[in-house]
Amino acid sequence: MIGGIVMIFVALWIYQSAMKAKLTNVMMWVAGAAIAFYVMQFFLVEINIYILESVRSSEGGAAYEAIDGADRKNIGDFEGFGGYLKSLYFELFPSIFSFMAIAFLRIKFITKEQFAVSTLFGGIKEMFQSIKQSFKSPE
Repeated sequence: MIGGIVMIFVALWIYQSAMKAKLTNVMMWVAGAAIAFYVMQFFLVEINIYILESVRSSEGGAAYEAIDGADRKNIGDFEGFGGYLKSLYFELFPSIFSFMAIAFLRIKFITKEQFAVSTLFGGIKEMFQSIKQSFKSPE
């Protein structure tokens, strides 16, 4: 769910950046960025699942492997503060990493600016301002 919302914002951000850079094939850049974001997020979620299953099986051993797959999901891995941090990591890491990768690709191929933190996240404030403006009724 979070990844889908972030992907919509990434598509808007890439669209505005491509329009500002006066590229001719803006929608191709938007579609490419959305597809790249989705593919990266998909693979990172799969890696997270693999990591989670390997940690669970190493902690539980043969007793864990004997449990049916449908019943494995809530064995107590996410209890306490450490569980809270694990939960945040598994939920947010794919979206954050995919966003950072798209931001890097945006600098490299769309805006062609020098790498800096200000250029990496440039245009995000303008994107949210334009979204805010779109909700105002015309007078």
